[in-house]
Amino acid sequence: MDESALYNKIGVEYDETRRADEFLTKRFRHFLSPSENENYLDVGCGTGNYTCALALGKHQFYGIDPSELMLAKARQRNCNVIWQNGDAENLPFENEFFGGAIAGLTIHHWKNLDRAFGEIYRVLKQSGRFVLFTSLPEQMESYWLNYYFPEMMRVSIEQMPALSKVKGALQNAGFEIETLEKYFVTDNLQDHFLYCGKHRPELYLREEIRRGISSFSSLANKDEVERGLQKLADDIEEGKISEIIESYGNEKGDYIFIVARKS
Repeated sequence: MDESALYNKIGVEYDETRRADEFLTKRFRHFLSPSENENYLDVGCGTGNYTCALALGKHQFYGIDPSELMLAKARQRNCNVIWQNGDAENLPFENEFFGGAIAGLTIHHWKNLDRAFGEIYRVLKQSGRFVLFTSLPEQMESYWLNYYFPEMMRVSIEQMPALSKVKGALQNAGFEIETLEKYFVTDNLQDHFLYCGKHRPELYLREEIRRGISSFSSLANKDEVERGLQKLADDIEEGKISEIIESYGNEKGDYIFIVARKS
């Protein structure tokens, strides 16, 4: 399933569970450090949660996404953002148009990482920052979700670019990598993406939460999910879940910010 079809499928109720998290928004803003009267780009903006949250200032944000359904919801937000349909590999913007760009939890859906990073490099001004938020395979291997949904997680992990691949593609495009910052999911996370239930396993028992997560809605086997959910519910009721979660503790981080600058 291609990216636009995938997010057209889950986009119907996406906004109900995928809200801009306050802390993550602050980190995006910190790394991007937007200036007045400058243009900024959100690549793979989806329904525009983070785009709108970051557009509060004297600068112009653009959001681009291959899903028309997602963009239709984004346009309903009526915030100061220019929305455009398109993909990361073929950005419909002139050279050196943006002062910076972000991409949150989207690069694993891109068809060609090298081409996409080259396009982002092209449309950024000199010294413009590109802020990525993603999860790495080695991080996802430490999610306790592997215990309950091993096949779903295997497929999900396979589609994630490794850090070496991301760094290599950025450097090949001409970027200089400035910052790598691990992110650990907290118990007050407002954006219900894949590992949102790290400390709140009961979240996964809610169908609306699972519908907003591509791993559950598009990559998972129905029978495995049903078995895993029953086992999870039993372990929560019996108090075994704490032991399972603790056994997957690590210092790798759950997600990562990768900040690069056009040199």
